[in-house]
Amino acid sequence: MVDLSVSPDSLKPVSLTSSLVFLMHLLLLQPGEPSSEVKVLGPEYPILALVGEEVEFPCHLWPQLDAQQMEIRWFRSQTFNVVHLYQEQQELPGRQMPAFRNRTKLVKDDIAYGSVVLQLHSIIPSDKGTYGCRFHSDNFSGEALWELEVAGLGSDPHLSLEGFKEGGIQLRLRSSGWYPKPKVQWRDHQGQCLPPEFEAIVWDAQDLFSLETSVVVRAGALSNVSVSIQNLLLSQKKELVVQIADVFVPGASAWKSAFVATLPLLLVLAALALGVLRKQRRSREKLRKQAEKRQEKLTAELEKLQTELDWRRAEGQAEWRAAQKYAGHAGWCHQQELEPAHRSFPLTGTWLPPRQPTSFAISVDVTLDPASAHPSLEVSEDGKSVSSRGAPPGPAPGHPQRFSEQTCALSLERFSAGRHYWEVHVGRRSRWFLGACLAAVPRAGPARLSPAAGYWVLGLWNGCEYFVLAPHRVALTLRVPPRRLGVFLDYEAGELSFFNVSDGSHIFTFHDTFSGALCAYFRPRAHDGGEHPDPLTICPLPVRGTGVPEENDSDTWLQPYEPADPALDWW
Repeated sequence: MVDLSVSPDSLKPVSLTSSLVFLMHLLLLQPGEPSSEVKVLGPEYPILALVGEEVEFPCHLWPQLDAQQMEIRWFRSQTFNVVHLYQEQQELPGRQMPAFRNRTKLVKDDIAYGSVVLQLHSIIPSDKGTYGCRFHSDNFSGEALWELEVAGLGSDPHLSLEGFKEGGIQLRLRSSGWYPKPKVQWRDHQGQCLPPEFEAIVWDAQDLFSLETSVVVRAGALSNVSVSIQNLLLSQKKELVVQIADVFVPGASAWKSAFVATLPLLLVLAALALGVLRKQRRSREKLRKQAEKRQEKLTAELEKLQTELDWRRAEGQAEWRAAQKYAGHAGWCHQQELEPAHRSFPLTGTWLPPRQPTSFAISVDVTLDPASAHPSLEVSEDGKSVSSRGAPPGPAPGHPQRFSEQTCALSLERFSAGRHYWEVHVGRRSRWFLGACLAAVPRAGPARLSPAAGYWVLGLWNGCEYFVLAPHRVALTLRVPPRRLGVFLDYEAGELSFFNVSDGSHIFTFHDTFSGALCAYFRPRAHDGGEHPDPLTICPLPVRGTGVPEENDSDTWLQPYEPADPALDWW
């Protein structure tokens, strides 16, 4: 009988450790002015990686700081030993050490927060050592260091019966792919150590350890004989247990020759049978657990989606029609209290509908301000649509109200009181931002589109990922992709709501206190790259809210509730 056991107690998954470090730092970062003391944070403890797999080296600036314009260098021991180099907003593979070429990948989804991750693939023993990352700019330079440990668990041991020798049975064991140097131990049925007859542990061509060892088992040490190979760094081992009867020892039986002739075949058959049974049992257990997890996840997702659909279709359409009453009706008008809506929803604090207006409202005909538009945008003559130019623009005349980096435009109207509603046709564009912002937001330089910076906007990315920053990124689930978007502002209540005119549903409501006059915000996202480069167009509205949702069955789809977080450039 052959018995194989492996204990994974001390193997630390590198990807989970890196993810926890990244999430901890990211949750602590808050928008605002960076402090005067900026630190570079890397892995806090030595990283353990397995041969042939990959490892992640996370690095972060504390507090958060935009690192897009910085030089970020990963190095081995000294800064001139380049593992990976990011400089002038591009990666320079030609500067890498030969040993790391075609083995690294930079993940810079959150580089604007000062957080990056370097992935190193196909780990080999020579990767062991000291690593560091350095952030460098004109007014800052800092670095962090950490240790990388490498381990290899090795192949499954191969045990063979060599025959009779010196009055006993000779057993030989072979295995390869170990790192660092493993420890081999033979034991008898009482757990006593058996001295090996021969043992050789040598380097192979891959800088890993291969081993070969043999032992002669004599009468008195028979029954169970075990051999173990232990990786001291991982505190894991691989072990084989063999049962040998006394009949196989020379002189123990007159018919030992017949059994000895069949012993190799019996060992092989036992090992094969045991291996097949264990593999089948592990496979069945793994498949069962995976099926249960998939079923639980699917059930939970369907319940969330169904609850959201039922609530939003019933409550959202009523609120959208109520919001439409504040469009196309000039002057001041007193509105009766709207019907109350339920304020609770099973999803965590994201989908609260807007509080119904109770005071006076004023409506205006929203038009775009060409003087505020970025040079790459083109505003129509009637001031009702904005789109990206087909060709690169020439030098634009300077204007204090023009945005120099944000590819956006604002409305001519300023809202400092009352309630207002407007609708924008977004068509089938794959990227856009819409909403409102403070009229006094800076026109020069980048900006984070969050309420803390004076922006209350809804965004679309990659044609299907809807989100807001409130202040952190919140993914939104829409049953029907909106072709027309309704925006409702209740200034005194501090609410800005978004509606899907395509099906009359409520999407999201910001709750805040506005500190100044607001403008409507339009950002068609220059260089969209989509198949439908439609402009963003302000739609004419009826005098009263009598519109009918323009839902199209061909547009109905279910968006994943938690879409993958892409490499978004929000500023």
